Amino acid sequence: MRVLVVGQGAREHAIAWKLRQSPLVKEIYAAPGNAGIAAVADCVNIGVADIIEIADFAEKLKMDLTVVGPELPLTLGIVDEFQKRDLPIFGPTRLAAELEGSKVFSKEFMRKYKIPTAESTICNSTDEAKTALKKTKYPAVIKVEGLAGGKGVVVAKSAKEADQYLHLIFEEKRFGNAANRILIEEFLEGEEVSFMVITDGTKFAPLAPAKDYKKANDGETGPNTGGMGAHSPAVILRPETAGEVIKTIVIPTIQGMAEEGRTYSGCLYVGLMLTAKGPKVLEYNCRFGDPETQVQMLRLQDDLAEVLLNVTRGHIGDIKLNWRKEAAACVGVVVNGYPEEFQKGQEIAIDPINDPAVELFHAGTAKRGGKLLVNGGRVMSVCAHAATLAEALAKAYQAVPKIRFEGARYRRDVGYRALGQRKQAVGE
Repeated sequence: MRVLVVGQGAREHAIAWKLRQSPLVKEIYAAPGNAGIAAVADCVNIGVADIIEIADFAEKLKMDLTVVGPELPLTLGIVDEFQKRDLPIFGPTRLAAELEGSKVFSKEFMRKYKIPTAESTICNSTDEAKTALKKTKYPAVIKVEGLAGGKGVVVAKSAKEADQYLHLIFEEKRFGNAANRILIEEFLEGEEVSFMVITDGTKFAPLAPAKDYKKANDGETGPNTGGMGAHSPAVILRPETAGEVIKTIVIPTIQGMAEEGRTYSGCLYVGLMLTAKGPKVLEYNCRFGDPETQVQMLRLQDDLAEVLLNVTRGHIGDIKLNWRKEAAACVGVVVNGYPEEFQKGQEIAIDPINDPAVELFHAGTAKRGGKLLVNGGRVMSVCAHAATLAEALAKAYQAVPKIRFEGARYRRDVGYRALGQRKQAVGE
């Protein structure tokens, strides 16, 4: 097989790394890829939004499978373009990807199919939002409708905080057209967990549950990011709760999308809050998670290429994915200032890591003039697997300081909730 991976982050590096292990795969390409992905794939300088150019490339090289990492090309209709050309591609169509691309659509969809989620109000202006906030208890959740790279959600603790965020949205236009409409939602209390399935639109197979850490700073403080770390198993998700998620959320979502004429094929990511009243949907994503994929790929025993190819052919069957009886952990190394203003172009040094259980998945890296440089806010996912989560976290944290560049930082408490303690995973 000849395979193309679309994207340039650590998620795509983990996918390419796993595909490389398949005996079916002879060649892997990545568009555009990064410095780490270049070690397992041939990188092609085509941006993720250039869907016609990507399709032309896949058609020219007769790709047997294309796997889409990020949400942007999916919401732009890359799958529709490939399907028009009879090119096998893993991911939902543009209409199906609206589950992530439009928070208003997803909220109305959940209401229609009685899928448990937070109460919310759709607002088109500052005045409408302020009226809705008067009827909502603080803390209140404010979400922009469209794609914002995991950064379009704020939990406002007061009217002052809410007003500041509304000013950014409607006056400063911080999120552009992604925030023409917003949602004011009730704040759900509980533990967050990521629950993903792969589906051909009818049948599905759950991925190993994972927990990611979205806040920028220790103790779940600071702004939302695309993800500062993750681990699998999620630990906090009991088997009976997973069964409830499948029954009350996953099955109604897949069936409801089919009824809407938006048959969903690909990876369906459900961001959950485990509340006292049961699991509720925080958000849908229409692709593999990041950084959850990094830990899931370390645990997956099956041939990823074979599984994804069966999904694109529409016959996933009664597949049950197999997972290593191990834990995997991921700690994100980012640039100081991320997710707001941050510096790029610093040289990255990586000291030797003499532990075969540790894997580095590159995110924002680039090679120029023989040097490895910072090329994004999230720079590296430092991952490890071990018999227990405590051991996997310890291995990852031992390796983190070996990634050196000016302004490097990371959360020191990834996994603390799962381990039942708030103390730091490593000392200062």
